[in-house]
Amino acid sequence: MIPSLRQRFNAGFTPEKYQQFKRTMTERCGMEVPFRMSETPCFFPKAMLDRMGEDGKALIRQLVESPEYHQRSEASLPAQFRVPNESPHPMFIQVDFGLVRDAAGELQPKLVELQAFPSLYAYQAVLAQTYIDVFGLDADLGYYLSGLDAGAYKRLLTDAIVAGHDPANVVLMEVHPEEQKTRPDFLLTEKLLGIRTVCITKIRKEGRRLFYEADGKRIPIHRIYNRAIVDELERKGVTLPFDFRDDLDVEWAGHPNWYFRISKYSIPYLKHPTVPRTWFLDQLPSIPDDLENFVLKPLYSFAGLGVVIAPTRNDIDAIPSAKRAEYILQERLNFTPVVESPHGLTKVELRIMYVWLKELTPVMVIVRMGRGLMMGVDHNKDMEWVGSSAALVSG
Repeated sequence: MIPSLRQRFNAGFTPEKYQQFKRTMTERCGMEVPFRMSETPCFFPKAMLDRMGEDGKALIRQLVESPEYHQRSEASLPAQFRVPNESPHPMFIQVDFGLVRDAAGELQPKLVELQAFPSLYAYQAVLAQTYIDVFGLDADLGYYLSGLDAGAYKRLLTDAIVAGHDPANVVLMEVHPEEQKTRPDFLLTEKLLGIRTVCITKIRKEGRRLFYEADGKRIPIHRIYNRAIVDELERKGVTLPFDFRDDLDVEWAGHPNWYFRISKYSIPYLKHPTVPRTWFLDQLPSIPDDLENFVLKPLYSFAGLGVVIAPTRNDIDAIPSAKRAEYILQERLNFTPVVESPHGLTKVELRIMYVWLKELTPVMVIVRMGRGLMMGVDHNKDMEWVGSSAALVSG
């Protein structure tokens, strides 16, 4: 994206530096990262990332500030996971964009999806800094947005997640966290904020209060940073020790209802130049003749589960009528490859990460690099110069 920085990085790259990079990430995370990290960071002009940050804010506000959408999105909330005392807006939101070259030859961001749920808020900063440290990159390269630096970013996350509580009474809640590929982020969150990661199955309820055990003590939970994904709970048949519908004496660092309200469910309602044509499958006027240019997506899945690129009529016909409201058909984006690598030009997907306390603030960018049909780290196996990467900002 910035030719001079790209050429300098590629010219100085060695496999030995990449191995050192992976060892340093293992040391800093406290474990080996269980997904592929790209050999390279990506270099972006500040103006481009600022523009995507503003585009994402416009999309989020279009949903959150619409009473009509709020009413319509009631239908997205499963009855058994409807949590009381919903906050007026989400706290953590991710907006994913791909880059597509328009008719004039200019790169334009196009929405892939959006989700009101936490992402790798601790891991991503460590990843970006490790690229800078190990590869000896210009110390002036940044990776925070909105004028943040490391100190301001830590204060913002602390205010959002810990919120003035004793960190011992704040938990990062996940399903079997030791099995999750995102565990490096959990460990780094613990180190950054002093909170504990607790499996949802280990939490205990007494009356309206929740507890966890540590070092032989029963510790009350005052605030939950929720990382447990509902479709995983259901897929694994997890028996919960409490009911999400209960009026619990606990605060949520990111109210769970927003996971459903701002999601793939939202995309058909959005009107913005970045948004591709999208329909709920049960509201599709007619099946397009050029299905090879579309993607079929289940509404509530993570990491690309159930996504069908270039679906056939048989794929669509196989979905029962009663389930069609749980799928969208979305115009397929042909990402423009923009990163020069030893293996050819590579595509990127950029996730703009937001924290919404007093203001809706873009804070950082996750980059996924790939040359396959899908961009997730699980879909570019047996390739090099792909995977989890960082956006380093210049200008």
